[in-house]
Amino acid sequence: MAWAPIRKSTPSDRLRPNMADYALERARFSWVDARRALDGLPGGRGLNIAHEAVDRHAAGPRAAHVVLRCLGRRNASREITYGELAEATSRFANLLDTLEVGVGDRVFVLMARTAELYVAALGTLKHRSVLCPLFSAFGPEPIRQRLELGSARVLVTTPTLYRRKVAGLRDGLPGLRHVLVAGAGAAPEGTIELESALAAEPDHYEIGPTSPEDMALVHFTSGTTGTPKGAVHVHEAVVSHHATGRLALDLHPEDVFWCTADPGWVTGTSYGIISPLTHGVTSVVDEGDFDAERWYGVLERERVSVWYTAPTALRMLMAAGTDMARAHDLSALRFVASVGEPLNPEVVLWGQEALGLPIHDNWWQTETGGIMIANYASMDIRPGSMGRPLPGIDATVLRRDERGKPCIGADGAALEAQDGEEGELALRPGWPSMFRNYLDQEDRYGACFAGGWYLSGDLARRDAEGYFWFVGRGDDVIKSAGHLIGPFEVESALMEHPAVAEAGVIGKPDPISGEVVKAFVTLRPGVDATDELRLELIGFARRRLGAAVAPREIAFDQHLPHTESGKIMRRLLKARELGLPEGDISTLQEPR
Repeated sequence: MAWAPIRKSTPSDRLRPNMADYALERARFSWVDARRALDGLPGGRGLNIAHEAVDRHAAGPRAAHVVLRCLGRRNASREITYGELAEATSRFANLLDTLEVGVGDRVFVLMARTAELYVAALGTLKHRSVLCPLFSAFGPEPIRQRLELGSARVLVTTPTLYRRKVAGLRDGLPGLRHVLVAGAGAAPEGTIELESALAAEPDHYEIGPTSPEDMALVHFTSGTTGTPKGAVHVHEAVVSHHATGRLALDLHPEDVFWCTADPGWVTGTSYGIISPLTHGVTSVVDEGDFDAERWYGVLERERVSVWYTAPTALRMLMAAGTDMARAHDLSALRFVASVGEPLNPEVVLWGQEALGLPIHDNWWQTETGGIMIANYASMDIRPGSMGRPLPGIDATVLRRDERGKPCIGADGAALEAQDGEEGELALRPGWPSMFRNYLDQEDRYGACFAGGWYLSGDLARRDAEGYFWFVGRGDDVIKSAGHLIGPFEVESALMEHPAVAEAGVIGKPDPISGEVVKAFVTLRPGVDATDELRLELIGFARRRLGAAVAPREIAFDQHLPHTESGKIMRRLLKARELGLPEGDISTLQEPR
């Protein structure tokens, strides 16, 4: 079904968009000019994310401006100013010095959305150590894997999360020297209580010289095979974070901004922490879990003006009914954006009906570090489209050969698709937040580029007006509720159960989450396929991986399809599950 465009709103009594004319902004934009919008460290000592997000505001007229409005699970509210955040992050940086943590050492953060998370994250960047966020809903195995791959030196977490998920891992992580805990409960043995440790440190810290190319962040992302990949980002990424906050999210200094993403994922770091703070806005930080009534209450009570959330959450709000939205005063809200998975056209239109505002979809990835394609405040929305590329970003769709690889011409350049033709979404390298490597995996990094382009792995098409439309993933990675889940991780965990001989994992379409994880399991000889065993395997996977990653469904199958080389054909499993054509099965291994 074709959906009519939603016309851009007129400024009237609302703020004029930062980007009034898309074509003009693209024509005059340069990353050099975008860099000039930031201060840089005093004395020309380089560029540091924490300085741009906190210290430069604390040293000026916005020192007393509220930066964080933190809401507890029971709605207790705590406000922190830029000046107070500068002092707290300085104490954290000094604590890292006291603990003999070095520049470039990895500091992992495993916490819910609390003020202490912001202090740890920005204090780490201020110290010039490397911030590695972790999703708090992960189970012990994903946590262990990432701590090991990232050579963790410090972990910041809570007493509860430590006892449940980390304590049993310590003996296998000799490089993890320090665990700092914040939150309710006594500090477990072998950990340091963060609040008292910070109180003993000075509240001033001079950030050392920071090259824009110094490593700042490592975000772990899942792949179809092998271990998770640690995407490396540098301090120069803040240039993209700031520019995209201005252009794609239309942030103004007096905004109240709410990004609902967990900081354990890249969205929650780039746009839950860094981007809004570089603009000097007030950010709402809600520790509570999703609840439709609670969320509407937060939007109303906190007078949120710019809201950045996920399609899954919007679909859940939509399911709760329009009347619930209309029962709240959402008049402060002027811009709503969404990211993480494709946004249904129906949800865009629901936003217009329930909120009085359409939802602005955008697209980016862990590897891109920031928003690359978006629908803008000053531009017509085509429901279902990701939008058009950011100023400073060159995007295209590449033709693919029968193996799914980009078609390369005789001159070595990749061949671009025609308008309307499906292919792989690709970006011209060189923007500031582009990842610089996969941690200790240079071969995997090199495979992301071909013919002068970064290959996103996403399939898309572009229309004649330059709007991009998501088609699907080009690989087997599962996108569930905005989170990328590697099937290999789930398969490996299931195969640790003594009843399982083999497992194949796919993403199954779901009206709320986009996709849910479904596993096909081959049992060992002599093991009976029973409903009790199915439930046992689901529970086993949840304990190992966490509920967000573990399969929702398990089917027993003693004859999983394999290629002649022995690989499970996940593509074929998915086609059979959905009743789709099986496609090329020339490599299918004959049953023995």
